[in-house]
Amino acid sequence: MRFHHCLFTVALLFSPGLAAAQDKVVYHIDDTAAQAVKGLRNIKNHLDTEPATTITVVTHAAGVDFLMNGAADRNGNPFEVPIQALVTRGVRFEICEITMKNRNLKAEQFIEEATYTPSGVVRLAKLQKEGAAYIKP
Repeated sequence: MRFHHCLFTVALLFSPGLAAAQDKVVYHIDDTAAQAVKGLRNIKNHLDTEPATTITVVTHAAGVDFLMNGAADRNGNPFEVPIQALVTRGVRFEICEITMKNRNLKAEQFIEEATYTPSGVVRLAKLQKEGAAYIKP
């Protein structure tokens, strides 16, 4: 019986569904001032440790601000530089279109690396339902 239990555990560990769930992550940013620098650093560290991870960054509310053209941290470092580096590593940055509408923001105001999602919170829920681990820096 013990042998069968071990075999079952090994089979679970190597099942494609479980492996995919462990390698898919969504980072949730809704406050640029409090989360953007920390989030970008966490994502870089995440990929340095687990380079095969699929990472999506979902932004809404004040979290979209670091994806705007010319946005910089409090030390004047542009956000676009680390974002570009992360995009080349496969990270996807998504902006909530409801936030854009509520704040009268246009796509032209954002860096070209940004993509859009109709609702940030709906996207977060869908990614988690698809097995993505949730991280809020």
